[in-house]
Amino acid sequence: MAILGKIERYLRQTGMPRTKFGRLAVNDPRLVDDLRNGRDPGPELRARIEAQLARPPAVVPRGDAR
Repeated sequence: MAILGKIERYLRQTGMPRTKFGRLAVNDPRLVDDLRNGRDPGPELRARIEAQLARPPAVVPRGDAR
């Protein structure tokens, strides 16, 4: 599966905003938008994205924002 497809699935499953994913993965809040617009990540960027996809997201249940 293409990297953008993996990211889109991750965002749907986790409910994470695309800008937060970009910041966590590569410190670039525009990452997902850029990929949607045709950006082709190089091997190092792809490795950093894959590493973020492999990390379980920190999920706070809604209504429980202690």
